[in-house]
Amino acid sequence: MIDGEESNMKEYRWATLGCGVIANQLAEVLSKQGRTLYAVGNRTYEKAVAFAQKYHVEKVYNVIEDMFTDDNVDIIYISTPHNTHISYIIQALKNGKHVLCEKSITLNAQELKQAVELAKQNHVILAEAMTIYHMPIYQKLNEIIQRDALGALRFVQVNFGSYKEYDMKNRFFNKNLAGGALLDIGVYALSFTRWFFTQNPHHIVSQVKFAPTGVDEQAGILLMNEKQEMATISLSLHAKQPKRGIAAFEKGYIEIEDYPRAEKATIYYTEQNKKEVIEIGKTEYALLYEVMDMEKTVSNKENVMYLQYSIDVMEQMTKLREQWGLKYPEEE
Repeated sequence: MIDGEESNMKEYRWATLGCGVIANQLAEVLSKQGRTLYAVGNRTYEKAVAFAQKYHVEKVYNVIEDMFTDDNVDIIYISTPHNTHISYIIQALKNGKHVLCEKSITLNAQELKQAVELAKQNHVILAEAMTIYHMPIYQKLNEIIQRDALGALRFVQVNFGSYKEYDMKNRFFNKNLAGGALLDIGVYALSFTRWFFTQNPHHIVSQVKFAPTGVDEQAGILLMNEKQEMATISLSLHAKQPKRGIAAFEKGYIEIEDYPRAEKATIYYTEQNKKEVIEIGKTEYALLYEVMDMEKTVSNKENVMYLQYSIDVMEQMTKLREQWGLKYPEEE
């Protein structure tokens, strides 16, 4: 067990829907804790069988929908393409399963609202697998901010740029798979911003460059809330940028490299002209922190899944795509 993990908590049975990169990371991090996934389902049955053999998963579903009615399943981790999330979420929630869904949790705010209401009706937990909300470094930074060591927040600056091959058929640029920078990487930048903002932004302006397929290839976004906390966000799918986030306060600023799964942050104190380096948690345990927080929430110990932040970010992304006139086939 990693430091600080509670050993007296019930061991929940997890099923993974999807067996791509994230599902492999999930299985690997659980195996380091001496645990295994209970079940796996995938659109291609043969891939699910291979995944189960690799990670000693007990159950493989020939029909994906059987996962939702399996009484042995407690929590389902969904890591399929964005545009399939809502259908699977609804089926899982209706059958009383707790759901941890890969980002972006849905295509738009309307879908998420429907899912949230359904989770409440069925008394189950719905959450987005947003690493930022669960990495210990962010919890530690929040403690420092709450002590007023840095004063009021003024400005957030955050970048995320990937260099994806200009193949319009891959998922990053494919409109039929809900491709584009915003839902894939922008969600990290907006979640980083939301973590530090004390209120959800009410004013959003942006510029966008479209890929030939019509999805957003790169974007510049400006945010401001009623407290006049501001943010600038730069996203790109065909130009590498550092995953760097800065939160500037009255008395200093925080700088975080590789912020989606950060284990280190540097705080610069303006008046004292000094810097402090904080290191806590491990990047490699990112999915495990999500699992631990999800299980803590499901067990009614404490809700630490930050669903409201996911709702806020989804509202921002929906507004942005409305500004851009970008609709996916499911929304037409």
